Amino acid sequence: MAKPRSLYVCNECGAESAQYFGKCPFCASWNSLIEQVIAPTAANSAKIGVGAAARATKRTKTSDRNEPHPLAALTLPEISDHAQARLSSGYGELDRVLGGGIVPGSLVLIGGDPGIGKSTLLLQVANQLASHYRVLYVCAEESGQQVKLRAQRLGIRGQRLAGGESAAKHLASQSLTPSTLYLLPEIDLETILAELEALRPPVAVIDSIQALYFASLNSAPGSVSQVRECTSALMQLAKREHITLFIVGHVTKEGAIAGPKVLEHMVDTVLYFEGDRYASHRLLRSVKNRFGATNELGVFQMVDQGLEQVQNPSELFLGSRDEENPGTATIVACEGTRPLVVELQALVSPTSYPSPRRTATGIEYNRLLQILAVLEKRVGIPLSKLDAYVASSGGLNVAEPAADLGVAIAVAASFRDRVVDSGVVLIGEVGLGGQVRPVSQMELRLKEAAKLGFKRAIVPASQANYPGVGLEVIPVGRVVDAIAIALVSTKKNE
Repeated sequence: MAKPRSLYVCNECGAESAQYFGKCPFCASWNSLIEQVIAPTAANSAKIGVGAAARATKRTKTSDRNEPHPLAALTLPEISDHAQARLSSGYGELDRVLGGGIVPGSLVLIGGDPGIGKSTLLLQVANQLASHYRVLYVCAEESGQQVKLRAQRLGIRGQRLAGGESAAKHLASQSLTPSTLYLLPEIDLETILAELEALRPPVAVIDSIQALYFASLNSAPGSVSQVRECTSALMQLAKREHITLFIVGHVTKEGAIAGPKVLEHMVDTVLYFEGDRYASHRLLRSVKNRFGATNELGVFQMVDQGLEQVQNPSELFLGSRDEENPGTATIVACEGTRPLVVELQALVSPTSYPSPRRTATGIEYNRLLQILAVLEKRVGIPLSKLDAYVASSGGLNVAEPAADLGVAIAVAASFRDRVVDSGVVLIGEVGLGGQVRPVSQMELRLKEAAKLGFKRAIVPASQANYPGVGLEVIPVGRVVDAIAIALVSTKKNE
């Protein structure tokens, strides 16, 4: 009889190794390999079974050559095109990120830093959905009393099962309430699956997947094998019973969902809850969505009663337009299909170090270095001996190239100690030759700027024909021209 063997799996990247290493040879993370004991399998019996099945299939094909084998595969016209209506979560920001609402039978993975508000958001969403549907909230990391204390703080008064009895006993004892929020403090996967089959809720929340435990596996909860098997079992049940699952996933110190990437491949939608835990606003970003656009953004604000959605996020990321400060420029960034007006701030000062410092907050660091090089080479601004600091207001991460022109104007304004007209927005990508290149969704950006009261927009020369947007469009071909136009009507701030 074969002996059990050990396999070492990296808890960060999921790579497998036959022996233990202090550092993972694939992702170079230290002390991340976890031992898993692989039980021996009955290889001979499996081979015999496969051989017998093959011989039986061969005999069937030989004896019944004239009878076609029934196919299980279907063509696209044969599949029913019955469209299932999306469920409203009660929060327009979450529905936007999900692509218009909750798709029945989908798996939604939500990740974020500890304390960012994942459990708070899902408990509020579960309470909103419980007014129309049955919702099961599996609190694997908290007791029922702890969840109830949090619910009372958020002003949630959901109906509770008397005595904490299971949903199966509740179904047997009395009729099922059509709309109720059920709590299940449990980590055993088999118990959770039985509860889901008994209750059959349209929506369920798993908080969190790293805390679930499958007794058939020898590894500890949170390991790669446990996360993979638990998610696979939940996915099969959700697809079979058309249950929408919201799954909370922990993140690693690098900010990626732990598990690791196996979770993101198995689910339908991946959402990241971002933001400074010490600030009031939170950003819900979609990085994968099989039923909608990716890179959509939802904005929430943390208050005493939990999370509230922000109806006009542009006002949150737009600074005070009454005070004109040197080195400030306004851009219009697009997150998915949502335009956001964001204020950029730049500070250029003489350095006291052998090499100048470059710091970017909310702006991609490599793009900042590229823009500084273009300004020095093509515009003639000597930045090689100056410190440069660039930040976006509100803590929003602006990664798209459309912010390049705003960064360049802000740096040039700070260097010359000038202010940019508060009624001007800057939209465009900066090329290495100093040219201003076109960007996508220009009309959407211009309409958002006009709605907030801006008067002029400096855009690429090839995207100047947008009549009826409500503001003056100024085309430019090069960065030096944009700087001359943006700073020509300003005076030195004295």
